[in-house]
Amino acid sequence: MELSINSECFHKAISEVSKAVSLKTPFPILTGIKITAEEDALVLIGSNSDLIIEKKIPLTIDGARVLEVKQTGSVVVTAKYISEIVKKLPGDIHVKADGKQLITLQSGEIITSLKGFPSEEYPNMPVIDESSPIRIPSTELLEMIKQTAFAVAKNESRPVLTGVNLFFKENHLTCAATNSHRLALRELKIDSNIRGSFIIPSTSINELVKLIPGETEIIHIFLSDSYIVFKTADSSLFSRLIEGNYPNVSALIPKDSKTVITLDTKQFLKGIDRACLFASEWKNNNVHLEIINGSRLKISSTSSEIGRIEETQPFKNIEGGSELSISLDANFMIDSLKAIKEEEINVSFGGSMKPILIEPVGNPSCLHLISPVRSY
Repeated sequence: MELSINSECFHKAISEVSKAVSLKTPFPILTGIKITAEEDALVLIGSNSDLIIEKKIPLTIDGARVLEVKQTGSVVVTAKYISEIVKKLPGDIHVKADGKQLITLQSGEIITSLKGFPSEEYPNMPVIDESSPIRIPSTELLEMIKQTAFAVAKNESRPVLTGVNLFFKENHLTCAATNSHRLALRELKIDSNIRGSFIIPSTSINELVKLIPGETEIIHIFLSDSYIVFKTADSSLFSRLIEGNYPNVSALIPKDSKTVITLDTKQFLKGIDRACLFASEWKNNNVHLEIINGSRLKISSTSSEIGRIEETQPFKNIEGGSELSISLDANFMIDSLKAIKEEEINVSFGGSMKPILIEPVGNPSCLHLISPVRSY
């Protein structure tokens, strides 16, 4: 294997695939990155068996030559060391690997040699049927993830809740995350006949967000019994799926409410954020909501050592009864409100010990559900 490559492109690709490499593994070869020089591209793969990231560097990017392959071949080299070395090398890098798994990197008069692993010992990529991909614009998929993934469970006592659920039915995708105390759900119309429920680890979802480009690009999604694959023109992320049955979250959504109020999203978020100053004393960061005189919402929190903070905010509209008194986890509220883009929200209340429903005005495809907490 022999090639010359732009150092910036090389380092960026190494950094991206390194996210899938585990430094704590009983298999030394999995601490490495597999580098394969093909005639028209350089392919880098990082893997910890549960997560695999593949990155392709083409010969040219935006018309500029970034790669010249002189001899094809492959080698596996330790991710930690090649990342640090490439980051510190100026200009283009000449890379050469011999038959004894020794890789040499040269930039100007700087020459570095690294011992590698035989590429044939590196785990094979999962076999995926790519005949029927699901196509989603990257901006829509990215938004969908950001509006839901924060609600996954951090506690691994119920592994299925530590992942994000993608539920496919004909021309429809539902993305949901819950920790059993809150739920974030987003729906999207897609052009696909795929059906099924798939649970993706939150760690994989977070890496996908970093990997997806900011500009609009079509993401191709492929599914198997064990893996889900997200592919762009030059990147692929393979994630092992979490086994188990995800709860039927649609059954949790209340069908009727005693009270529905319409609030300014940013104003409400700022009020909850201010109340959070005194809410941290409680186990659930308690913030109390109460309707005053049928026309305003009081937001308050109390600390026995610090004091009390309260404010009232007008709401745009109210439907149903005007009696409301409920305590909620302020952090859950803030997470949900930050994920909403719309200027106004409808907040539905079913009673002091029933979950509240938050829905952006004019966007029925997105909702958040938060369970109340006991006030002390």
